[in-house]
Amino acid sequence: MITMPAEWEKQRAVLLSFPHEKTDWHDPDNPADLEASLSPFIRIAQAIAYGEAVYIICKEKEKIANMFCSTRNMTFIEIPTNDTWIRDYGYISIKENDEVKLLDFTFDGWGGKFEASLDNAVNTALHQKGYLGTTPLEHIDFVLEGGSIESDGEGTILTTSTCLCNPNRNGGISKKEIEEKLRTYLGAQRVLWLDHGYLSGDDTDSHIDTLARFVNKTTIMYVKCEDTKDEHYEALQKMEAQLKNFTTAEGKPYTLIPLPMCEAKYNNENERLPATYANFLITNDALIYPTYDDKNDTKVGEIFKEVFPDREIIPVNCLRLIEQGGSLHCSTMQIVY
Repeated sequence: MITMPAEWEKQRAVLLSFPHEKTDWHDPDNPADLEASLSPFIRIAQAIAYGEAVYIICKEKEKIANMFCSTRNMTFIEIPTNDTWIRDYGYISIKENDEVKLLDFTFDGWGGKFEASLDNAVNTALHQKGYLGTTPLEHIDFVLEGGSIESDGEGTILTTSTCLCNPNRNGGISKKEIEEKLRTYLGAQRVLWLDHGYLSGDDTDSHIDTLARFVNKTTIMYVKCEDTKDEHYEALQKMEAQLKNFTTAEGKPYTLIPLPMCEAKYNNENERLPATYANFLITNDALIYPTYDDKNDTKVGEIFKEVFPDREIIPVNCLRLIEQGGSLHCSTMQIVY
């Protein structure tokens, strides 16, 4: 029997991949910008290390390690990378007959938008270095990004048709064909497809982890837009309506918890950035969520405190992350026990 554990299940470690001068985070005209870009990654690593191990993939491990006051629970590993969004090229953990197995799906830079050959080789390199011990690794010739799927740990996968059915991933195969792949590799017993919802400035073709997230097997948190003048209003209203029609495996409606839409954030070229509070990370002892110097930052923290009363609620400013197209959850990938 195969299952894909939910994010709230016990984790062995979390992977991060840090920016370096060969990534888009580096501005040759402003070298200091790279060091400033490291700040949210350092903060995320510290928040995770509060309760579990962190594997930090980087270009120069001694240089990165010296940026921390404490490196407790941190391991620094030198592996070449193109970018930092390890949620989408890191291992996807499953359990096969209660034994952990790591899956290495193909990563194509979100449909060929960006060079990704080094990122696509990270899982093999990390496994060969022995950091995962004898945990088996399977390479799969199928494009699938970790940010594109949500699991309730009991056979239900939540995803978006805009991403998984996109011709730029696997040639635009049908929902039925994708469901068969998810059944084979992740043990999916059913797939809930969201056909609406997007974020302006998002390069992922609407990853589910920017829009709606399982927080337990009967509850989904999602982004809600209440501003009728916002460009996202109509699409997110349709997404909410679809969520209200979803039912659990037992046939009951899900408990839905809305997260407020962040105020519009823009870069220096006046392009809207994909700010979302849905891009949070659940760890063994904490709920780590992104903030954006926004009026809703504190309100969202209070929502998380109600939903996760037994976890430390830790905010991390992710304005710099969304300038590069992702946020907190996109920067991490958990490995389960």
